Amino acid sequence: MTSVTSDVYGCLPGGFTVKRFCLQSESVKVEIISFGCIITCLETKDRHGNFSDIVLGFDYLEGYTNKHPYFGAVIGRVANRIAKGRFTVDSKDYFLPINNGPNSIHGGLKGFDKVLWTPEVVENGVQLSYTSDDGEEGYPGELKVLVTYTLVGNELVVNYKAWTSKATPVNLTNHSYFNLAGQGSENIYDHEISIDADHYLPVDDTMIPTGDINPVEGTYFDLRKPVILGSQIAKLQESGFDHNFCLKESKRQQTCARVWHNPSGRVLSVRTTQPGVQLYTANFLDGSLKGKGGAKYGKHSAFCLETQAWPDAVNKVTLQ
Repeated sequence: MTSVTSDVYGCLPGGFTVKRFCLQSESVKVEIISFGCIITCLETKDRHGNFSDIVLGFDYLEGYTNKHPYFGAVIGRVANRIAKGRFTVDSKDYFLPINNGPNSIHGGLKGFDKVLWTPEVVENGVQLSYTSDDGEEGYPGELKVLVTYTLVGNELVVNYKAWTSKATPVNLTNHSYFNLAGQGSENIYDHEISIDADHYLPVDDTMIPTGDINPVEGTYFDLRKPVILGSQIAKLQESGFDHNFCLKESKRQQTCARVWHNPSGRVLSVRTTQPGVQLYTANFLDGSLKGKGGAKYGKHSAFCLETQAWPDAVNKVTLQ
């Protein structure tokens, strides 16, 4: 049985109220706010039955309204990067805000992570809705979006639905940063990860996929068998993982990733219907952000597993 309660989390300029919803089962507690559909807290038990919060974030609303690296938020209209902030649909060119080097990332300057959603309590969870106007952040068509969070036992389900009035790219995901040792822990080097993917997408120096679909076999991107994150990151000729792994085609949910933290005994398993998952190891955190309980979030202090359509797919005819 899941209890669902709510309270006021804070107020935005103009007096708009941000609500917080707490979903709680015997083994998991998750808190979600109506600003950005953000997961602000996810508490789970360790092997001794002790609860810890395993997602990065802030203690107050101000942390989320200020600039931050998308902690816990729903990302849209398009997650990940679009090369040079431009694409063509139905023979018409569209231009997006440039907010990540020469590219557009995570929906633009004011993506879905920075808007107020309309919440409604549903069985075992909360459903949040938002209507993105035609032309918002440069995207065509009015887009109506529903995001539903439900908790049953130890399974948190995030369901996305969208309807558009015009052809438009849509790629929704959640950008939670996890540390199974507990948020505020120094790094994720002792986490063991596996990703069920035979291929990955190499990227250029601006993190845009090159258009190649490379096999993981014989590379440090071969995570089909469990590896320790710290030693695997050390082998890369890069600052860490920030890559899309190509999943097997399926219209049904499939387990795509599993992370185990031996000291605590916590395990995170991810299932999805999406064709890709982005593994990001918090390469750009630098300790400058003050998080929950005064924690300083440094490089590699968390990981993200963002289920998604392939990055820049709207500009890559060979991609799904």
